[in-house]
Amino acid sequence: MEDLKFITASNIINLRTKAGMTQSELAAKLSYSDKSVSKWERAEAVPDAYVLKHMSEIFGVTVDYLLSPHDQWEAPKKKTLLSSYQSDVVISIALTGIGTLGLLLFVILWLLGNPQPIIFVYATLVSLITLLVLQSVFKHGQHNYLIIAFLLFAVIASLYFSFLVFFEKNFWQLFLLVVPGWIVIFLSSRFKHQKTIEK
Repeated sequence: MEDLKFITASNIINLRTKAGMTQSELAAKLSYSDKSVSKWERAEAVPDAYVLKHMSEIFGVTVDYLLSPHDQWEAPKKKTLLSSYQSDVVISIALTGIGTLGLLLFVILWLLGNPQPIIFVYATLVSLITLLVLQSVFKHGQHNYLIIAFLLFAVIASLYFSFLVFFEKNFWQLFLLVVPGWIVIFLSSRFKHQKTIEK
């Protein structure tokens, strides 16, 4: 089965590049995502029969051609930035560093006689942005919709407290944006999940 994956991957890469197509263009023709095409070309999976048939029509070859060896090709080595444990450690260090920096700034201002608790709101906002970026880099966006939901609340909270502290304006109405924002985020995540299941 592993050999079949490598053979099919090699043939897809060769036929696609000879046709002058990008992964995205091939994906569009197949009505699949470019992530699926990338997965096939990395020999992580073999397309199903329907896709192979459609692909054979696109490239003008038989399905048997796609599944048969035609040249020597080695599976590309998977590029792993860090192991799961290492990425968790990096994320933890980054978030702890931001929290520590926020606390340090608060203590300094406190010692100077001007404590600003709003610093913790900003630190939370920066932490969530950092977490979102690192999750996207190391974990391919796993559970990003949850982080985005918290980030939306943190952005609105930051705006609210900024107006309250610096301009003495109580714009509590900003929090009314949270619920429709969360609904949009939830529906978007379900839509993406449904597309993944269909593929």
